[in-house]
Amino acid sequence: MVESGGTPGLLGATTEPSTDGSGAESPLDPTAAAMAAEVAKDNPELAQKASAYFDKQSHFVEIQTEDLDEQRGVNLSLLKLKRFSERLTVALRVLLILMVTVIGFGGVILIHDAVSSRRVVIESFNSPSALASRGVTGRVIAAELLGELNRLQSATKSSSAKRDLTNAWSAEPELALPETGLSIGDLSRVLKRRFSRDVHIDGDLVQTETGDLELTVRGDGVPQKTFSGRPDALSRLTTQTAEYVYSQSEPALYADYLATEGRYAETISFSRAAYATASLEDRPYLLNVWAIALQSAGGSNRDALALFRAAVKLQPEFWVAHSNIQGTLIILGDEEGAWRAGEALRAAAGGRPGRAREFNYANWDQLTWNLRAWRDEIAADAELNAGAGTGSYASGPQIADIEARLHDVDAADLALNTTQENPHDPTIAAMTHFVHGRLAADAGDAARAATELEAFEAAYANPFVSTSLPGYNCWLAPAEEAAGRGEKADAVLKTAGTFVDCYRFRGDILDHRGEWTGAQKAYADAVALAPDLPAAYYSWGVSLVHHGDLVGAIEKLRNANQRGPHWADPLKVWGDVLASQGHRREAYLKYDEALEYAPNWQLLRQAHEALAKHRD
Repeated sequence: MVESGGTPGLLGATTEPSTDGSGAESPLDPTAAAMAAEVAKDNPELAQKASAYFDKQSHFVEIQTEDLDEQRGVNLSLLKLKRFSERLTVALRVLLILMVTVIGFGGVILIHDAVSSRRVVIESFNSPSALASRGVTGRVIAAELLGELNRLQSATKSSSAKRDLTNAWSAEPELALPETGLSIGDLSRVLKRRFSRDVHIDGDLVQTETGDLELTVRGDGVPQKTFSGRPDALSRLTTQTAEYVYSQSEPALYADYLATEGRYAETISFSRAAYATASLEDRPYLLNVWAIALQSAGGSNRDALALFRAAVKLQPEFWVAHSNIQGTLIILGDEEGAWRAGEALRAAAGGRPGRAREFNYANWDQLTWNLRAWRDEIAADAELNAGAGTGSYASGPQIADIEARLHDVDAADLALNTTQENPHDPTIAAMTHFVHGRLAADAGDAARAATELEAFEAAYANPFVSTSLPGYNCWLAPAEEAAGRGEKADAVLKTAGTFVDCYRFRGDILDHRGEWTGAQKAYADAVALAPDLPAAYYSWGVSLVHHGDLVGAIEKLRNANQRGPHWADPLKVWGDVLASQGHRREAYLKYDEALEYAPNWQLLRQAHEALAKHRD
C-alpha cells in the first residue's frame, strides 16, 4: 500500500545503508531515475529536488570513479611489488644454487687436484747459524736443491710423466674463506697433505769439527742419506743430493736421465736394482729404459726385445714400448716381423688415428716409406720436447735424412744446420755424413758420396749408432760400386745383415755388372725377405725398366705402390714408363699423385710441367 504525500519508491532507496556497510549512499538506479524524471516533468518542486538529487548522485559517481582509479593504482602497485618480490625470491634462489654449485665445483677441483697431485715439495732445510750468517740459509739450500732437480728433469728425455717441482714457501693465490680464517691455499695444502702422492723433502746441513760439510736429506719414501765434502764442495753435494732425491722419488725418470747422459752401465744397474721396489706404474718404464741402455751399450738385442715385450705385458697400452719392439726387430734384421708388430700396434690402439701417438708409428712409416708422415711425427715430437724429442737420438739429422729421401735438398741442409749439438749423441755426426753422402749420390757425385758414407761407416761401429740406425750401412754398398770400388761394395754386403735394402742393393749392383740372372734372384730374395714392404718391388721395377720390360716393370711398381701408397718414387717411375709409351694423360696423373707426397722434388716437378702442355 502506498501512502499519500510521498514517492520514495520512485527515486530508489536513497536513505538506506549501502550493502557494503560503509554508510555511503547506494548509486542511482537508472530505471528509478528515468521514472522520476518522467513524473517530475509536471511538478516543478519535484523537478528541483530531482535535479539536486541527480547533481548529488553525479558527484557521488565522480567520487566513486576517483576512488576506483586510486584503488586500481594501488592494486597495480601491489601487484608489481608482488611480482618483483617473487622475481627477487627466484633470483636469490638461483644465486644461492649457483654459489653452492661453484663452491661444490671448487671443492671437487681442490679434491681432484689433491688426489692427482704428484709433486716433489722441497721444504726449508736446517742450517747452522754460522753458515746462515754467511748466506747459506735453509731456504738457500732448498732453493739450490730445487734448481738442481729442475735441471735434471729438463735434461731427461722421456715419454713418461714428469712431476711438478715446487717448494714449501712458493706463493700461491690466496682467497680467505668467510668466518674461518682459512685460505684456499691453506685448504689446498691440507688436502694435498692428506690425499696426494706428493713427496716432501727436507734435511740438514751441518759443519763438522774438521770443517767438512755434511748434507743430510730425507723425505716421504726417501730414506735418509748424508753426503759429505769439503767446505767448498756445497755445489757438488747439492748435485749428489738432487740425483739421490730424483732416483728415489722418480726412479723411471732417473733411469731415463742416466741413459740420456750416456751412463748406460749405471742405467742398467739402477734399473735392475730399482725394479723390485718400484711402483706398478713405474715398472714398465724401467724395463723400457733398461732395454734401451742394454742396446746402446752393445748388449744383446734379443734380451732387450724380451724386456720391451715384458713392459707391454705389464702395460698393454705402453705405445713407446710397442714402437721399440718394432725398432728392435728391425735391428735384428726381421723387418717383416717389425711390420707385423706395427700392425699389432695399430690394432691395439683401435686403429690409426687411435689411442697411440702418431710418433709411435715412426718405425712402421719408415718401413713403408710413408715419408711425410714420418717426418711430421719426428718434428712434432721434437717441438713438444725442447727441440730434441723423446727418441734415443737427435731429431734434426733424422729429419734431414727424411728430407733427402723426399728429394728436398734445401730442407735437408736446413735440418742439419739447425741441429743442436749434444756430446752424448754420436748419431749427430754419423747422420750428417750419411745425409751428405745420399745427397751427393743423388747429384751424381759418386766420389763424394763414397767418402761421406765411409765416414758414416766408421761412426757405425759405435753400438749406439748401429742400434739407432739399423740397416743404414747397406747404403754404402751402391756408393762404393758407383765410385768404382766393387770389392768394398761386396765386403759391405757380406757383413751388413739381413735387411731389405742390402738385398735389393745387391740386385742393383749385380745388374750394374751385367749379371742379370743373379740380379733377379737378389730382387726375389729381397721380396721374400719382407713381402709386405715396398722397397724391393721398387728396385726390381726400376731394373726391369732398364731392360725394356715395361709390362713387368709396371707390375712391380704397382706392387710397390700398394705396399707404400705414400711413397713418391714408384709413382714417378711409373709415370716415366707411361710417358715413354705415349700415355701422357695417365703419366701426368701419376706425376700429379707423386707430387702430393714429394712436392719439392725438382725432377718430378719438371716432368709434371712438361706433360701439362701435352696431355692427351
